[in-house]
Amino acid sequence: MTLPKPTTVHAPHIPLTDYYQTEQDRQAYLRQMFDNTAADYNLIEAIFAWGSGSRYRRQALIRGGLKTGMKVLDVGVGTGLVAAQACLLTGNPALVTGVDPSPGMMAASKLPATMVLVEGRAESLPFPDNHFDFLSMGYALRHISDLGVAFAEFERVLKPGGRLCLLEITRPKNRLGRWLLKSYMRGVIPLLTRAVTRQKNTETIWRYHWDSIEACVPPEQVVAALSAAGLTQVERHLELGVFSEYQAIKAAPSQPD
Repeated sequence: MTLPKPTTVHAPHIPLTDYYQTEQDRQAYLRQMFDNTAADYNLIEAIFAWGSGSRYRRQALIRGGLKTGMKVLDVGVGTGLVAAQACLLTGNPALVTGVDPSPGMMAASKLPATMVLVEGRAESLPFPDNHFDFLSMGYALRHISDLGVAFAEFERVLKPGGRLCLLEITRPKNRLGRWLLKSYMRGVIPLLTRAVTRQKNTETIWRYHWDSIEACVPPEQVVAALSAAGLTQVERHLELGVFSEYQAIKAAPSQPD
């Protein structure tokens, strides 16, 4: 008897049917949710990270290899929390471009006027080949529809030798850690949103964040997908058992003998 081959899962997680029914529904659901909660996003994020998020993002970008003068693409720029640090580290906001499918999130950003914001998706980046020295993405890996397609796009738009740094929250390995983070994101943060915001969906988004973290493919699969896209020196740096930093480099073209 021949057993059927397992279905390859290209998305970072299976459809979360408490929020939308099919993978095809995911994109529209996420865009509406992020558009509707954009005005409150930075405030709740600051509460979630206890005000340490900016410092952590800056240090993560430095660990990823971001240096002064690099041309940067921030994918899933949202309200610009990662891009703001990239602007400081490059020394020139005009070198930083942000792309996001949610116009509401980008409209809520408080970024330098010389930085470029473009509506678009990770799976189809509206930029030429070999264009950026550095590509970042902050906590948006769980929201893309196809890891392989998106990572191939990342490799395409990076210059040879260009660097990549993806930030993501990873489900803790131990049971106590999972329970603590789940209780914080699905219980404490939504409760706090009721006191400081007026948007009902702001409460929902933080529950969704945990559910997508819990369902996300393991880090080993993310690393494998980055390597399969042609990126080299793929590594995962872990902070506090929760914050994953995926780092990689686009290979330089081989020299003829």
